[in-house]
Amino acid sequence: MKTLNKLITFVLISVSSITFSQALTYKPINPFFGGNNPFGYQQILASANAQNDFQEEGQDPFQQPSDLENFTNSLNRQLLNSLSQDLFQEQFGDQGLTVGTYVFGSLVVDVTPTNGGLSVNILNTQTGEQTQIIIPNSN
Repeated sequence: MKTLNKLITFVLISVSSITFSQALTYKPINPFFGGNNPFGYQQILASANAQNDFQEEGQDPFQQPSDLENFTNSLNRQLLNSLSQDLFQEQFGDQGLTVGTYVFGSLVVDVTPTNGGLSVNILNTQTGEQTQIIIPNSN
C-alpha cells in the first residue's frame, strides 16, 4: 500500500509538472548586454562619456568667426594673392609657365609637358609633401 501511495504521488507530481511547465527563454534587461529597451543607449552613452579622458583643444568648431576675423582673413588672402601674382610675374614673365624646374625656398616646382597639357609637380623638401596640378591645353 505504501508503494502504491508513493507511485500515485510520483505520477501526480510528474503529470502536474509536465502539464504546467513552460519554455524558459533568456530576456536581457541590462542594456550593456543587449537589453531590449530602445532607450538604453542613454545609459551606455553616459557611461562612455564618463570614461572618456580626451579633451578637445582649440575653438568650438561650430562657432562662427566674427566680422573682424572675417575681414582680417580676407585681407590676408588678398595680400598673399597679390604677392604670389607678383612672384609669378617676376619668375615666369609675360609668357607664363615654361617647361623647367624652379626653386622657391623649400618648394621645388617641376613643369613638364604631357599629352593633355602641362603637368606641374610641387614638392616641399622640408615635409616631403607633393602636389600635382595638370593644366589642360586650351585647344
